[in-house]
Amino acid sequence: MMTDSHGRILAVDHGEKRIGLAISDESRTIATPLGVVGHVSRALDAARVAEAAREREAALIVIGQSLDEEGAPNAAGRRAGRFAEALRGQTDVPVIFWDESLTTQDARAARLSMGASRKKRGGHMDDLAATVLLQSYLDSNPRLGRSPLAGEGGEAGSG
Repeated sequence: MMTDSHGRILAVDHGEKRIGLAISDESRTIATPLGVVGHVSRALDAARVAEAAREREAALIVIGQSLDEEGAPNAAGRRAGRFAEALRGQTDVPVIFWDESLTTQDARAARLSMGASRKKRGGHMDDLAATVLLQSYLDSNPRLGRSPLAGEGGEAGSG
């Protein structure tokens, strides 16, 4: 799915207890952790994410969705789907899904490679998982807002 190539992209790593957020730069090249929102209720969580998107002038919201071996949403993916529907009711910003397979493991590996102490490695990684998710989306969609020199790569699926 191609969207308007202007504006930041907000990524959401939806969890049962916490929601990790990450934001892209204006050029849609680099993802940066934005923070974590503690789960309260689906409606309130959606309102808080919609507010974060508005405050940062996001043009697109990408929600991580975990899939089973057949490519269908698993239980966590279905929860993310219900959250996305609530979020769509709170904002006019387009909301899409992106396969979040292995984002938490990748975030843990990134934290390890940055030399995080053993004590810090076990903490919450929701915002880092959202960052890994968003960077995966940005890297898989080279025409999102980059210069024409980025090539003519095809569009990636949104899970």
